[in-house]
Amino acid sequence: MTDTLPVRRALLSVSDKTGIVPFASFLSGLGVELVSTGGTARALREAGLVVRDVAELSGFPEILDGRVKTLAPQVHGGLLARRDDPAHMASLAAHGIGPIDLLAVNLYPFETAVAEGKGFDECVENIDIGGPALIRAAAKNHAFVAVLTAPDHLSEVRAELAEKGGTTLATRRRLAAEAFARTAAYDAAIARWFAAANGVLFPPRAAFAATLAQTLRYGENPHQEAAFYRTDDRPGVATARQVQGKELSYNNIADTDAAYECVAEFEQPAIVIVKHANPCGAAIGSTLAEAWDRALACDPVSAFGGIVAANRPLDEAAAERIASIFTEVVIAPDATEGAKAVFARKRNLRLLLAGGLPDPAAPGLAFRSVSGGFLAQTRDIGRCEPGLLRVVTKRAPTDAELADLVFAFRVVKHVKSNAIVYAKGGATVGIGAGQMSRVDSARIAAWKSAEAAKAQGLGEALTRGSVVASDAFFPFADGLISAAEAGATAVIQPGGSVRDEEVIKAADERGLAMVFTGMRHFRH
Repeated sequence: MTDTLPVRRALLSVSDKTGIVPFASFLSGLGVELVSTGGTARALREAGLVVRDVAELSGFPEILDGRVKTLAPQVHGGLLARRDDPAHMASLAAHGIGPIDLLAVNLYPFETAVAEGKGFDECVENIDIGGPALIRAAAKNHAFVAVLTAPDHLSEVRAELAEKGGTTLATRRRLAAEAFARTAAYDAAIARWFAAANGVLFPPRAAFAATLAQTLRYGENPHQEAAFYRTDDRPGVATARQVQGKELSYNNIADTDAAYECVAEFEQPAIVIVKHANPCGAAIGSTLAEAWDRALACDPVSAFGGIVAANRPLDEAAAERIASIFTEVVIAPDATEGAKAVFARKRNLRLLLAGGLPDPAAPGLAFRSVSGGFLAQTRDIGRCEPGLLRVVTKRAPTDAELADLVFAFRVVKHVKSNAIVYAKGGATVGIGAGQMSRVDSARIAAWKSAEAAKAQGLGEALTRGSVVASDAFFPFADGLISAAEAGATAVIQPGGSVRDEEVIKAADERGLAMVFTGMRHFRH
């Protein structure tokens, strides 16, 4: 197999014409014969280049409004023939077919048509047939053919041709791998769209595609390898622009995503602080600075080295407060120049500006790997609203309690199960996460609240006069009793336990108000 091969004939047919004219001009200067189709041929001729039409090559005109133009043996024979096989070359000669050494094709913009909400018929018309066939043919025969499927490939191959007079086998292999990945991603997008158009959420064969955003230093632990892929344009860590700071780690990305999804739940200015995938403080306020102060007060110890998310553009006042402690990552929709200047003093702090907030009500799928496969489920977009709550105790919650109950239940949705969240005045004051027993989560949250109170020089735990949220029902009254002993006055939980009456009775005996949501928020 020959390593570096010259290019004598190139087929150029691109929907995205970025850079194609300069590239074709360069090829023409090397004496390469240019073959093209439709709009690409027109663009090259307008630039003064000599171009041969595919129809001239194949001896057959484009038909069916361009649906059939490159699906011809004169084209595919030129791409697929092995140059080191005498029988192949004899067959080309017998049929008057010339080899094609380079193919530059990018596909009809199907994904763009779907993203722009085009109608069914228009999306169908944007399904490319000839393009994938050409790409696959050239990629299969990469021993002799270079296949370029993205605009940035043009400059790469141009540089190699200028330096070495041909394309190297290493480059052709890499381009072939990218070519097959591109057609696979294209087909996956079509398959997902068709399934959705037919109302099928979980098709018999699931096809997904993602784009490499970056390789990571390591995974959750240094002995694990890792990479970060983008699947769509949902605002968040995947779309964010990193303004400053060290490279993001695997854990940084996971925790930042958790923080940003949580903070997007709130309409008022809000701050969420996350440590090891769990919120350790969340609050709303009249300003981000106020929200930060109140979120930090929940657990200032855990907040050290945490991830901070804001649901408003960061201003200088908020930045000064956030930068007052060691923080790994800060993410927000945007930031003022003053805020950026404050963070610039902390060179290692990673500042991410996402350009928007994820919509907590937007449907989508979430995935989790298991041995030999993966689990798929719809994203948890459930939200409790005051009008949907059912009061089950003798005492109904006050307006202030009701507002805190809704706030707490929105936070508990983002805490690992078993999850308990105490809240007061639009701020968390105690969080218990990830325990095997719900009563343990309630006790841990109360204990951490007492420790936070001591750190602030207060005489009683922050949970006094708070409300409490549970992500799932209380299986026994002990968890609710523990919350009451911590000072909670109102409870929000899904309900549905066989012991609901026992739990309701315990609440009534302690003068607690309790509401059922009918919706749980397990998070594993």
